[in-house]
Parts: sequence; structure tokens; C-alpha cells
Amino acid sequence: MKEFVISEVKAETAVLVGLITKEQDENKTKEYLDELEFLADTAGAITVKRFTQRVQGPNSVTYVGKGKLEEIKEYIVAEEEAERPIGMVIFDDELSPKQMRNIENELQVKILDRTSLILDIFAMRAQTANSKTQVELAQYRYMLPRLQRLWTHLERQGGGSGSGGGKGSVGLRGPGETQLEMDRRIILQRISLLKERLVEIDKQKVTQRKNRGRMIRVALVGYTNVGKSTLMNLLSKSEVFAENKLFATLDTTVRKVVIENLPFLLADTVGFIRKLPTDLVDSFKSTLDEVREADLLVHVVDISHPEFEEHIRVVESTLKDLDAADKPSIMVFNKIDNYRWVEKEEDDLTPQGKENISLEELERTWMARLKDDCVFISAKENTNIKKLRDDLYARVKQLHVQKYPYNDFLYNIEDE
Repeated sequence: MKEFVISEVKAETAVLVGLITKEQDENKTKEYLDELEFLADTAGAITVKRFTQRVQGPNSVTYVGKGKLEEIKEYIVAEEEAERPIGMVIFDDELSPKQMRNIENELQVKILDRTSLILDIFAMRAQTANSKTQVELAQYRYMLPRLQRLWTHLERQGGGSGSGGGKGSVGLRGPGETQLEMDRRIILQRISLLKERLVEIDKQKVTQRKNRGRMIRVALVGYTNVGKSTLMNLLSKSEVFAENKLFATLDTTVRKVVIENLPFLLADTVGFIRKLPTDLVDSFKSTLDEVREADLLVHVVDISHPEFEEHIRVVESTLKDLDAADKPSIMVFNKIDNYRWVEKEEDDLTPQGKENISLEELERTWMARLKDDCVFISAKENTNIKKLRDDLYARVKQLHVQKYPYNDFLYNIEDE
């Protein structure tokens, strides 16, 4: 009698590939690959090796040079022989259809780029009909120029060569349609159907927003995995899904929050990321409408991340694309409990680096730059949350009085 052995499902292993160029130095490439590894981990893959190459720019045929591609292939073959098969190779930039085809032919494993990995995570995280439709639309747009012939048995559909020796059936003779053309037609039809569906969803969202009454709208924005959902849970006392993974939030959640005598609406939005594909921003238009229609933005920043200033630039640039850069905002520096710095020795004459700046110095710098529009907190440890509530109350009250001058608050607070 055979013994049935239940084996554990092994996670797929991944190899990461990035380029060091004039615009992107070694440190930046390392940081981009760290982020790519986090993305791969969120998607459920384990990173086993990284490859980098110094070049002027990406090779138009194979992204990396011929020698580097050979090196990656040798590594994959060696791991295969040692019974540690590599599941996929992930490239840090978006690959053109030609590059993807050439690399796949050479390496003979699954090839992903940053965009397809982000789309995969989005598909995994999508919960509502709205976000599922948006993800599907983005996936089809990405797939359209990358259609590969998955089968060759259908050279032409019902084609014939007219009278005489033609093989076509009566009434079906003609040039026919290749499998590729057929796939493209089906995808284009699907894209137009999804666009129509999103227009309907858009109308529903507009109606929902109109029915929300006379309240100020506040939107939480920021880079992915900075603690927006945790902050949302803290302020609104709700149970929004929050996890230390990238893109834990895809669907916009709106909650009514009351601070003292002032009710307002707080929206948790999808996080931004570097090199976010434009198709994705277009597809998530209805989700990001919460940001466009907000009266006040709360920009959450993970201050414990070494490149938090770069994150601020990415978010500000995305907000500019959404025509929301000029809205009033409060900068919230989160995760101060995770902030680490290295104190310099007194006799150390080397220039001060980012890692040598203390939290107090950072606070002074940003306070001077943003005046009263920033606050340093830890949502996890509940540090400085009272100051954040007070600041939010002051800003929302100011906007509320301007927008709804005749609308009373819940109750009057006597000024002392």
C-alpha cells in the first residue's frame, strides 16, 4: 500500500536584477532592489540572489549585457542541477515586449518586471468589485503589447486560398485571422467593457460622495507601508486591514471621525510607490478621486526609512499628476519609535551623513520648514497622538467654518 506523504507547498524562489547607471548610483540601486525584494515577499516569493551591472543604460535587446545574461543563466542551471530550481527572474524596471521575449528565450524561466509584480500584488489584494475591475483593466493594458503566441496549431482561422487547391471551407475562404489577432481583438473588447463598467462605478461613487452631507473630507496619503491604515484605525476606532506588507490597502475606506464637537470624513487611500506605471494610475482613477475631492490631505511619512525624503518627493510628484498638489496638507512623520541614528565621535572630521542626524535635529529642521503643518508620532506606540488630534481639529475647524459658515457644530464649546 502506498504511503501518502503531505508535503509542504514550497514558496517560489526569485532572482532580482537591477542596473547601476549614471542616474542611479550603487546605493540607490541597492535600495530599489530592497524595495523589489519586499514586493516579491508580499507576492509570496523568496529572493535567493541579486545581480547588478554597471552600464550606461538598459540594453534595448536584453536589458542587461550579453555577459551578465550568460552569468544569470549559468546560476539558474547550477541551481537546477542542485535541485534548487529558480522560479522566476524579476527585473527592477519595466521591460519592453522585445526584451521580455529575448530574455525568456535565453533563460527559460518565468520573467517578471516591476510592473507585472505590482499588478500581481494588486490582483491578490483586490477585494471589492471596483478594485477588481480596476486591476483587471490595468492587467489587460499591460498584456496587450506583450501578447505572445502561446500555441501555434492555429495558423489561420478557417482561411483558404480561393478556388482550386484551397483547403478552406465553402463560405469561409479568405485571409482568416491569426491566433494573435484573435487574442488582441478579445482583449480590446474586454478593455472597452471594463472601461464602461468603471464609468458606471464612477457614477455610483459620485452619488455616494454627494450623499455624505456637509462634512469636511480628509484623505490619508503617502508612500506604501508607512502606516496610513494603522493611523486610520487609531483615529476612527475602526478595524481597517493593516499589515506590514506593501499595498495592504487597495480599496478606499471612508470613516466618519468625531474630534470633540467636530465630525469629518477620513479616507484611507492606496499607497504610492516609485516607478508606478501610468496605466495603474489611470485605472485607479475612481479610487484616487477621494484624494482629488478631499479638502485636507494628511501626508503620512515613515521617518524610520533611510530614504524617507525620496518617498516624500514621489508622493508629491504623484499628487501633482492627480492635480491635488495645491491642497492644504499636514505632514505626519510616523514610526518615530523605529528611528535609528549613529552618533558621531567628537574627533571624527568626516562630513555628517544622513545616519548621523538625531530625531531632535530632524524635528527642528522640518518644524522650521513647515511651521505648524507637521507632527511627529508613533501610531503603534500611541506617541504624540493627542497633538495630532489637536492639529487636525484646528485645521478641519478652520476649513469647516469657511466651507459651511451656517452649519452648526455638534455642540458649542465655550471659549475659555
